[in-house]
Amino acid sequence: MTPEYQASGAETRLAEPRSGLAEVPAGKVGAGEAAMDDIEAIRQLKARYCRLLDTKDWDGFRELFTDKAVMDTTSSGGNALTGGDAIVDFVRRALTEAVTVHHCHTPEITATAPDMATGIWAMEDRVRFPDGTDLTGYGHYHETYTKTDSTWQISSLTLTRLRVDFARPDSA
Repeated sequence: MTPEYQASGAETRLAEPRSGLAEVPAGKVGAGEAAMDDIEAIRQLKARYCRLLDTKDWDGFRELFTDKAVMDTTSSGGNALTGGDAIVDFVRRALTEAVTVHHCHTPEITATAPDMATGIWAMEDRVRFPDGTDLTGYGHYHETYTKTDSTWQISSLTLTRLRVDFARPDSA
C-alpha cells in the first residue's frame, strides 16, 4: 500500500504520519534519497574497481582507495596490506602479466553514517597466468567505504573465498 501525500505551501508531508516514515520538505532530498545516491555511488566505485583492475589502469585503481586503506586476502592465500600505495603495488606485481576478469554482483550495501558505509559483494574472478595456468575463484568481498569531498573510496577490503579451481595447461 503506498502512502498518501498532501501538499501545503512549501511542504510535502504524509497525510497520515506512520511510524518510521520521515516528513520531508518539498524540494529537499530526503535521507532515503541521499542514501540511495550514496549506494549507487558505491556500486559505481566497485564497477570501476573491476574495470580498472582488469585493464591494468594502476593510477586509476589507486584513486579507489583511501591513503590508509587495509586489504586482507590472508584467508585466500594472500597478504594483509595497509595503505593505498602498498595495495596497488602488491596487486600490480601479482597481476600485471596475467589476464584477469573480475565480476562483482548482488551487493549488500549499508550506510552506517553520512560518510561511511559497509558492503558485501559476491564475486567471481578468472585469472590466466603467463604460464597458462587458469584460476577461477568464487567468494565475497567484505568492504568498508569512506566519503571525503563527495567521493567514496574503499577504506578496507577483505577477500574470502568459497572455492578456487585451478586448471594447468597440458604438457605435451
